Amino acid sequence: MARISMVEPAAVDSQIEDIFAEIHAAFGRIPNLFKAYAHHPPLLEANWHKVKRVMMEGVLPRKVKESIAVLVSIDNSCSYCIAAHEGALQSIGIPPEEIKLIETDLEKADFTDKEKTLIRFARKANSSPLQVSDEEVVAVRTVGATDAELVEALGVMELFTAFNKFLDTLQVELG
Repeated sequence: MARISMVEPAAVDSQIEDIFAEIHAAFGRIPNLFKAYAHHPPLLEANWHKVKRVMMEGVLPRKVKESIAVLVSIDNSCSYCIAAHEGALQSIGIPPEEIKLIETDLEKADFTDKEKTLIRFARKANSSPLQVSDEEVVAVRTVGATDAELVEALGVMELFTAFNKFLDTLQVELG
């Protein structure tokens, strides 16, 4: 059970209403993550803006970003984000068998070498940032990743590390 209430659309002011309308247009619903953030409208607005910029824009394919979100969430044991981003992968046409490969044997999943390297790098940055070696950064560049792609992959990791901790601390349920 969640440790705080979810702010429901019927009970919001015009500032939150506009943000909720954008979120609903993007997802067909308002996930509980955003209903929880709505208790502090500036944080809701900032995080929604970041989701749009990180997950819906940029050069990395959505499949790569959603995979980073799922894998970072698995590493952080955030069941909310695991379920949400497995669903997001399905919504962009990734079959359940491929999602299982992404989660259990990335090397066999349908990604380019560059994409796999970026995904592995983002996971390592999440779990052991101080152990990321210069050689690992060189490996990312060797497969052709640009600095912009590297930063974008880490931006996804950063976003979901924060969401994982927020959701787990408040025990927000998927909804």
